[in-house]
Amino acid sequence: MKKNKLIFVACDTADISQVKKILKETKSKKLKIIPKFGLQFFYSKYGRKFLEKFKGNYFLDLKIMDVDNTAISALDSIKDLKGCRYTTVHAHGGLKMMRAVVKKARKFNKLILGVTVLTSLNNKSIKEIGHTRNIDKLVLKQAGLIKKAGCHGIVASAREAKIIKKKYKNLFVVTPGIRLPGDKKDEQARVVTPFDALYKNNSDAIVIGRTLTRSNIKNNIKRLIDHLSP
Repeated sequence: MKKNKLIFVACDTADISQVKKILKETKSKKLKIIPKFGLQFFYSKYGRKFLEKFKGNYFLDLKIMDVDNTAISALDSIKDLKGCRYTTVHAHGGLKMMRAVVKKARKFNKLILGVTVLTSLNNKSIKEIGHTRNIDKLVLKQAGLIKKAGCHGIVASAREAKIIKKKYKNLFVVTPGIRLPGDKKDEQARVVTPFDALYKNNSDAIVIGRTLTRSNIKNNIKRLIDHLSP
């Protein structure tokens, strides 16, 4: 296997028992794995309480986007979550908001990742929203703002990772929209395999969810290890 890169496993469920199963069955000595918790779990009845007691680092994907004061107040409200190593802001909140969040995050030892265009969107989708640029150009523009804001990294499709790395070599690139070969795309529009994301498109980390966590998790982990092997 090539040199390990970081893999965030998405625990996208409100079911605590399912989360515990995902955490247990995705453990691997051959992969560098950190769990990622999104809005579904964080907003669930017992989700936050679970994270308060969680031992180890995790990625809390909140996609914070609001006026500056509300955005930094949201971050302030999770300062007690010691295991939360990474969290996200949305680039659409603007440079000023992202800067404010990054400044606040430094006090709590949390790393901020700037989210660009969701991997469920395509060029038609962003035109419907009102953007006139294609996705590549829009994401590269957002990457510049994310870098300027002082964010630790960026969340973007692996299809844009290569152009981001070419211009911003030191920016930590995290890519969702990952599927093992042959798996269903579901609602995702810009999908890439783990190998292509990490070793062809130069992503530093991937977010991988249903392609691992549905069906037989242990078997899917084995598939992932085999897929990443030379």
